[in-house]
Amino acid sequence: MLLREVEYARPASVADAVRLLAADDGARALAGGQTLLNVMKARAASPDALIDLADLEELRGIELGADGTLELGPMVTYTQLMESAEARARPILGQVAAQIADVQVRNRGTLGGNVCSSDPTNHFPPLMVALGASFTIRGADGERTVSAADFFLGVYMTAVSPGELLTKITIPSGAGASDAFETVPIGRDGTCIVNAAATVSGSGTRVAIGCVDAVPVLVEPSSSEPDVVKEAVRAAQLDPPSDVHASADYRRHLAEVLAARAVERAAKGRS
Repeated sequence: MLLREVEYARPASVADAVRLLAADDGARALAGGQTLLNVMKARAASPDALIDLADLEELRGIELGADGTLELGPMVTYTQLMESAEARARPILGQVAAQIADVQVRNRGTLGGNVCSSDPTNHFPPLMVALGASFTIRGADGERTVSAADFFLGVYMTAVSPGELLTKITIPSGAGASDAFETVPIGRDGTCIVNAAATVSGSGTRVAIGCVDAVPVLVEPSSSEPDVVKEAVRAAQLDPPSDVHASADYRRHLAEVLAARAVERAAKGRS
């Protein structure tokens, strides 16, 4: 299906992009377009204007701080995450990016687009929650920072309000930590039926489970033992949907199994 007529702008600076977004409540930022353009074709979204971020090089940076903190621009593509020497400070980022769709999508799709679409089946939202990432959001009134745990508000809903733009994703240092990601996809390169991201460090264990709720579900088991992890997932009282791919009961089962596997892999990475 063809796109309906829509206004289009390609700003030369982040300030211009924010100004254009603030000028029209129906404006949407266009990153890689791998999700937004498809939902527009399906008439599932009908923005009045597209603000194309393609020329904003300042949103494409990957910077590794002296303390191990990683700062990622929202226009960083999946392929860049896979190939960047700086991003290898947290290898799980490239490993997860490599699981998404195919080469064409990985060359165009962006980290910012993935998290801002807040699709419950996406790979990166649970990973961002497990890693304890934070998001810098810029609007007409200035900047604010939101934790990953507070960023995802619902299906296709995030803390980025109309007139605002995600400008930076910050990943804390991975020193002393190890990460893992487990998923059961729909087909080899398809979206996830259930996924689980885990981080194990000296300060504890964090597991974020995707595809079982509107937003990633964070679980913090008291140890990395499989039975303890599974019990923590059960205690979360997950209420996932049933669909043609899996029943709610099967998703609950997968959540326990994948969480335990992710934690086990992450724990082995620290040994």
